[in-house]
Amino acid sequence: MADAASQVLLGSGLAALSQPLMYVKVLVQVGYEPLPPTLGRNVFGRQVYQLPGLFSYAKHIVKIDGRAGLFKGLVPRLCSSAIGTVVHGKVLQPGASKKEPVSSLEQVLKETSREMVARSAATLITHPFHVITLRCMVQFIGRETKYSGTLSAFATIYREEGILGFFAGLIPRLLGDILSLWLCNMLAYLINTYALENGVSTMAEMKSYSQAITGFFASMLTYPFVLVSNLMAVNNCGLAGGLLPYAPTYSSWLDCWSQLHREGNMSRGNTLFFRKVPVGKRYVWEERRFR
Repeated sequence: MADAASQVLLGSGLAALSQPLMYVKVLVQVGYEPLPPTLGRNVFGRQVYQLPGLFSYAKHIVKIDGRAGLFKGLVPRLCSSAIGTVVHGKVLQPGASKKEPVSSLEQVLKETSREMVARSAATLITHPFHVITLRCMVQFIGRETKYSGTLSAFATIYREEGILGFFAGLIPRLLGDILSLWLCNMLAYLINTYALENGVSTMAEMKSYSQAITGFFASMLTYPFVLVSNLMAVNNCGLAGGLLPYAPTYSSWLDCWSQLHREGNMSRGNTLFFRKVPVGKRYVWEERRFR
């Protein structure tokens, strides 16, 4: 019980600290660019036109809504984090004491499968809070107050979209999580088994580094699923950020994926530093976006 409580507190603390980062990221993912490109230097020192990074974007939000404005959507996100942590732990618990003598690969496959089920269960149960979090953030674009409270947001979504509205964007989110988990664990297993030699004094440390590196690599490969999921969660929900000119009404997440791929926007919002101006597009000040 104490361990579960500490995990909930840790998860909630990390969620609160990273809220401004997620807020800016979501607005960039939607395509909202309130600040025009400026002339700067890239990592190689060459002069190029760049889009505002995390700190410039955050300063713009603070200028309009104050520092508290950086934490819009925090309450449903904290609910999602706490409930997800509890569900994840409960699903893993039944098999926690069953340690069978299996080979290394079998152990990786079994543990990854159990982790996949636990993560999927947590994602499924907490997705409604995730949808509300995203919509609270996207309200910044049109200055709406439609999703101003967590409970009232539940009532609004149910009244306007029914039960399915709470699970907008769920499928690509689940697929992305599952693919990322399997890619990370299998790549880490291959590296730890065949690339690192046993007997090295820092073997445990090197294996932990390989896990972190493969996790980063897997998250990069599955980022399009995160982008599509977030866009579908706010699409056509009555907010300016989910309607034209920022996004058409997508018929499905596959339609969203197809249009993003066609426009070359599959990595939009993937980085918040050294952001390049999209090739072949111009900045439209009136719409605060590129087209």
